[in-house]
Amino acid sequence: MEIKQQLKLSQHLVMTPQLQQAIRLLQLNQLELRDEISHELENNPVLADDGTDPKPRTDDADPTAPPTDVPLEERVGMTERLEADVNIADRVQEKQVAEVDWEQFLENRSQQQALPSSRGGFEELPPIEQNLTKTESLEEHLLWQVQNSDFTDTERHFAELVIGNLDERGFLDLKGTEREDGSRTPDISLEDLAREAELNPEDAEEVLTIMQQMDPVGTCCRDLRECLRVQAELYGCEDTELAIIDRHLHNVEKRNWGAISRDLKVPVEEVIEAAKQIQKLESRPARNFSTIDDKSIAITPDVYVTRDGDRWVVVDNDKGLQRLYINEQLAKRLLKDPHAKEFIGEKLRNAQWLIRAIEQRRKTIIRVTECIVEKQREFFEKGVNFLKPMILRDVAETVGMHESTISRVTTNKYVHTPQGLFELKYFFNSAIRRSADEDIASEAVKQAIKHLIDAEDKENPLSDQAIVELLEKNEGIQIARRTVAKYREVLGILASSKRKKMF
Repeated sequence: MEIKQQLKLSQHLVMTPQLQQAIRLLQLNQLELRDEISHELENNPVLADDGTDPKPRTDDADPTAPPTDVPLEERVGMTERLEADVNIADRVQEKQVAEVDWEQFLENRSQQQALPSSRGGFEELPPIEQNLTKTESLEEHLLWQVQNSDFTDTERHFAELVIGNLDERGFLDLKGTEREDGSRTPDISLEDLAREAELNPEDAEEVLTIMQQMDPVGTCCRDLRECLRVQAELYGCEDTELAIIDRHLHNVEKRNWGAISRDLKVPVEEVIEAAKQIQKLESRPARNFSTIDDKSIAITPDVYVTRDGDRWVVVDNDKGLQRLYINEQLAKRLLKDPHAKEFIGEKLRNAQWLIRAIEQRRKTIIRVTECIVEKQREFFEKGVNFLKPMILRDVAETVGMHESTISRVTTNKYVHTPQGLFELKYFFNSAIRRSADEDIASEAVKQAIKHLIDAEDKENPLSDQAIVELLEKNEGIQIARRTVAKYREVLGILASSKRKKMF
């Protein structure tokens, strides 16, 4: 072993700050890009946009500004005189304001009647977003009932803790949550909530019982059986129905009426009638409530695909994006200060990098979208059933980019087409073999399965094997039964035994 020096020449990729910024901007969607631009505008003084600091024009120039054809020394003097005049006028106005009797002014203003406002047209009306009512969430609905109840302070605190632990179904979920490292937090109990609210555990059960009878009935229950039991007792169901809820929900799901009849020693007809009544109960108390306001959900497309005669045109969506530029006048003034020269120089470089990265992002998205439109032309003309198999490599080889770049471009980016609004990743599908024609995209197979299930006899639904046979007979699609089951689960469709109409 010895210490020695070696001279070696090698090539490797260096992630410069410019490259890191370009990659980060490439994977941002439209709304995230707006936030990024706003953040940069706040932190970079030499960066400006038409929205906050529009460029001066010759037709709307400030009449008080000194003319540009005057030498610099005279323009500086004129500017100082103008500023002095403005300061004198401001001092005079401040003196007048100080002499105003504000108490008398406010008293006279409060006695004045509001003038009737007449609206001349739609342009004077407030935006439609201000007239939309926000949907009430289940948490707000329950908190309103708790505040209007006769609970004590400790009971009300306990009720708020219960409401804070409800899941999306409206059930009380006391199980631990999963951490980022994969471990789980410990489960909690009703006694733990009562202890945190400094409430007696025996009183906690009574408060929970009252909350379960609030609107909607059955909320704050710990499982489906308790939810149905609370509703059945409140609505006055019969003993047979209560017994089925307590002991035979699994048999009701399997429609095993004989087992229920033998255990309860009642006729099968009575079991079926009881199941009909149980079916009327609400199994998901939070069904009519949502934690997300549907009116406020909006997807902003990054690109638009429109048809112009026989060709398709791809246009980027620049609505809401500021046109960035460098404020040269401010930069020149600040560069004269030797203490700020280094700082402004760095900000100028950052502004140039940002402008270039945004322009490069726009061009890349348009190139990738144009390639997708070219390869999926039949989809844009005829619909989802004509979607072709396509992978990232197909687009990457055409546009001359790496597959990882195509993945960043298509992730969380949306395109507005005549067929609807789609994520760019939607057009990438694996191939399913056909017996005669060319391969078909997996998304088209999913839609074919959905159409078959929608048109089936609800009293005799199609099994997965029957769907396989129909696809091969009608469409020539060769697919395995387990693949049909997987696509059916992705579409959120139950198995044939659970799709069968009960009554």
